[in-house]
This record gives sequence, C-alpha cells and structure tokens, in this order.
Amino acid sequence: MSVKIRLKRMGSKKRPFYRIVVADSRSPRDGRFIENVGTYNPLTEPEKVTLEEESILNWLGNGAQPSDTVRNILAKEGIMKKFHEAKFSKK
Repeated sequence: MSVKIRLKRMGSKKRPFYRIVVADSRSPRDGRFIENVGTYNPLTEPEKVTLEEESILNWLGNGAQPSDTVRNILAKEGIMKKFHEAKFSKK
C-alpha cells in the first residue's frame, strides 16, 4: 500500500478549502483517508495553513510521499527541512 499526503478539496463551488490528509494512493481525491493532518485555505490573505507537525513528521518517517503541492506547503512552513535534518543527523 502506497501512502500519500495530499489535499482533499472541501468548500463550495469557486470557494475552495483544503484538508491535508494522509490517504492510500489508490483512493479518490475526496474519498477515504487515513488521517487528517492539517488544513489549507488559499482564499485568505495571507494564505492560512494549520498543520499537525508531529503527525506529519511521523508519516514522512514511515514512508508517506507528499504530493507536489503539499511538499511546497510543508517546505514553506519548514517541516521538510526538519524532516531532512532528522533523517540525516542520525547517521
């Protein structure tokens, strides 16, 4: 089972709101997910992002792959840097 961290679209038409979820790669975009790990609202100025950092780092450590958009969000929030440092400081 390949696990992805990706966006799940919520909200009404032309007013998107996204949940950042951990899901099986075979499930549909807005379908079943394993865990909700954050939210992303692109309509506010500046964009509002809330993340459960420990949970995301745990999933990344277990092999979950972020989508391109989620990877950009995590990099902007500094989580990808923390994950990279934790992964390579052990050696």
